[in-house]
Amino acid sequence: MSAFAATLIDWQRKHGRHDLPWQTRDAYRVWLSEIMLQQTQVETVIPYYARFLERFPDLPSLAAAPVEDVLALWSGLGYYARARNLHQCARTLMSHHGGVFPADPAQLAELPGIGRSTAAAISAFSYGTRAAILDGNVKRVLARAFGVEGFPGTKAVENLMWNLAEELLPEADVDIYTQAQMDLGATVCTRGRPACARCPLADRCVALRDGRVADLPTPRPKKETRQRHGRFAAILANGAVLLERRPPAGIWGGLQSLPELPEDADTADWVSTHYGLEVRRVTPLAGFRHVFTHFTLHLQPEAVEVAAPPASCAEGGTTWHPLDRLDAAALPAPIRKLLEQLVRPDLFGV
Repeated sequence: MSAFAATLIDWQRKHGRHDLPWQTRDAYRVWLSEIMLQQTQVETVIPYYARFLERFPDLPSLAAAPVEDVLALWSGLGYYARARNLHQCARTLMSHHGGVFPADPAQLAELPGIGRSTAAAISAFSYGTRAAILDGNVKRVLARAFGVEGFPGTKAVENLMWNLAEELLPEADVDIYTQAQMDLGATVCTRGRPACARCPLADRCVALRDGRVADLPTPRPKKETRQRHGRFAAILANGAVLLERRPPAGIWGGLQSLPELPEDADTADWVSTHYGLEVRRVTPLAGFRHVFTHFTLHLQPEAVEVAAPPASCAEGGTTWHPLDRLDAAALPAPIRKLLEQLVRPDLFGV
């Protein structure tokens, strides 16, 4: 066993995290946590994880549920393609794998939403398989410990790190070693203000030795953040709001949201023509912005009071949803925030 792996395993046993709710051999629970933890902090995931297991305690219950129910529970966690892939993965496992997660990381990596690193983590934690992971925490630890130059998002640097990660794998205790890498990156070798004084790798860390901890891993090359603008209509009647299912692909794919207004449309005319509704009043609301990974969306919402709609209005992916039951809707976080602000007795009699 390499000194690197031995050091991390010993450190994890003494100082690592041992009380996370997904630290189990149950492949379903491990898989669920690994998908939720992609690009999301542990503290954010824990309450979602608990609610998800309460509603979907096992793979068959998740596979049997409508995707809308899955998206509703995922609402606010972001990166919604993960939820759609999670649901599709559950159905694939039930239909093609007898409801059992394969132990082979290569087979796991072929399932929806599971890449090479996630497959290795699921297999290592669930079956003790000897497989290397390379998530964001591991990339940061390796870059600093071994002085790896270059942005890890480039293919050449990523390949170099994969080779290094596989070379360092111990023959035994791979699950402990895998958890150690995650724990070290999340609690000690953090992106900002790393706790180098209590790092078990401090005496062999190239970045610390050379005074380059703040420089490694090499950051993503800077490029101008794209700006997008969107007008959204909160169409209100009888204590309900009109929600529209977003297309499967693109921003908030598959979620319910407010209708998006054309850039230059007259709100009252557009709502009247598009939905056959009688508009009584239009009130501009305070705009706000929401930052995505690759762009910033500037939202300009408008509250639209309409007369009681005919029953036939809720068609073709639209539905009237009670404002006092927003928790049951699969809404993007910024749209949920906006609608919750509208739940006031003095607004259009809602």
